[in-house]
Amino acid sequence: MFRTVVGSLLALIGAAGAVWSPFRAWYGGRHGSGIRVDDLFTGVGVTPDKAALLGSLFLPMAFAALLTLLGVLLRSRLTLALAAFLVLGITILWMVRQGQASGSLTAGGNGLDYGVATAFASGLLLLLAAAVLPGRHRPRRATPVFEEPRYDEPTYGRYDEPRYEEEETGRGAPAELRRQVDDAYDTTRQTQFEEVPRPGTDDLPSGAQPPPTSPPGA
Repeated sequence: MFRTVVGSLLALIGAAGAVWSPFRAWYGGRHGSGIRVDDLFTGVGVTPDKAALLGSLFLPMAFAALLTLLGVLLRSRLTLALAAFLVLGITILWMVRQGQASGSLTAGGNGLDYGVATAFASGLLLLLAAAVLPGRHRPRRATPVFEEPRYDEPTYGRYDEPRYEEEETGRGAPAELRRQVDDAYDTTRQTQFEEVPRPGTDDLPSGAQPPPTSPPGA
């Protein structure tokens, strides 16, 4: 919030200075509102011809002020930077053209005056405002979280009963194969747990003890 207030204040001061600068003397007592903006883009340089208000340096400065207001309302740092470059660019280009027309540039007296300093300082303030003003924070889109599917191995009965490994395609064993394995497993378990008959005492020699029977699976 503090940066927003300071940046907006600097931008408004810079815009006001840019609009005010053409109404002050730029060179040799001549105001910027009397300098033709067309002279900046010709090879002749700045001419002594009188310019209308909307055809003078006031036009680009007013456009820069409108960009500044738009940037403050939208909290757009890029728009403020464009306004600053416009003010500084027009000022520097005018200095180049004035130097070509007069042969040299001097400060004070019949040279550079307060209008140029005001325009240049306004451009710097707009640049500072673009750096201080925080941009608009766009709401972040929620990133969907994709969880990897869990493939649990099917379990049939107790932990010691057969499990069927999944094929590479991700599908289980065919139903016919499962049924065959189940039948074979049931038959094996039934055979293991059948009671093994103990040999009768009549078949043993006299005095011999029948051997102890071990439990299945021992």
